Amino acid sequence: MKVMTISTFGGPEVFFAQNMPEPIAAKGQVVIEVKASSVNPIDLKIRAGMVPLATQEFPAVLHGDVSGIVSEIGPGVDHLKVGDEVWGCAGGFRGLPSGALAEKMLTDAQLITLKPKNLSFAEAAALPLVSLTSWFALADRAQVTAGQKVLIHAGAGGVGHVAIQIAKHLGADVYTTISSDEKAHHAKNMGANQTINYQKHSVEDYVNKYADGRGFDVVFDTVGGTNLDASFLAARPGGTVVNIAARSTHDLSPMHARTLTLHVVFLVAQLANPANRYTIRPRLEKLCELVENGELKPLIDEQSYQFEKVADAHAYLESGKAIGKVVITR
Repeated sequence: MKVMTISTFGGPEVFFAQNMPEPIAAKGQVVIEVKASSVNPIDLKIRAGMVPLATQEFPAVLHGDVSGIVSEIGPGVDHLKVGDEVWGCAGGFRGLPSGALAEKMLTDAQLITLKPKNLSFAEAAALPLVSLTSWFALADRAQVTAGQKVLIHAGAGGVGHVAIQIAKHLGADVYTTISSDEKAHHAKNMGANQTINYQKHSVEDYVNKYADGRGFDVVFDTVGGTNLDASFLAARPGGTVVNIAARSTHDLSPMHARTLTLHVVFLVAQLANPANRYTIRPRLEKLCELVENGELKPLIDEQSYQFEKVADAHAYLESGKAIGKVVITR
């Protein structure tokens, strides 16, 4: 079968096509005929060598997000059958057998469920990593409840646009930072109560205006770096900050002064550890329910790519021009 692989770290140009044997499902595994995938920042970081501990042995087949059709089922799998249309974040990382940049993908069946009936394969492939990340962050870790004020950074981004919708489902009043009128438009369409252009307004400005000068109950930082420092300042005393990009050094004095709770969510760690994979399927099923009820939808960038052009898809996401998710299809 044809796959897109990397055998060295570097820029998008390190991708190359090659042939590999077709996978065979063992106990607890399924083989998926891949129809679509999407590009996430973690895919860029793995390709660039920034997270070597999460990288498969070379030649590595990247990408976790997948949608497709089950072509083979191993012993012990009872929630799927051959021919089922499925979705999940199911590979592309060390500890998992394959990645989605292939004609067929072998994976642990716990990471795959029936895809939402009202989404195409391309739409379904845009959601798994970002929606699982947002659910773990907001529902499981922050335990957002109705009436809370939740600030989501980068509301037009891959995780951000889904986080807005999940926070709304949980009953929160949602505020989000954006950098342009176009991104504000998309964030509003996702359900944000208010958008904040962080290039024009300081943290103090928007805390005074939208959080009574006290701060937000929950701050979801999807950006990291210096933005985590801004998140500490934006949270109310006793509030909660959740971060998904904590690979940096910070002064925790503001967090200490506000007696904040800090959570870090790294979905790859959940996927790579077999002991934690049982947490994925029930959350995917819940997210499928939200999609089919019209409470969750993907924001997909106008640029789309074929699998053979995955290098171009990576370069486009790295350019910072994308709005929502960048999808690749077969």
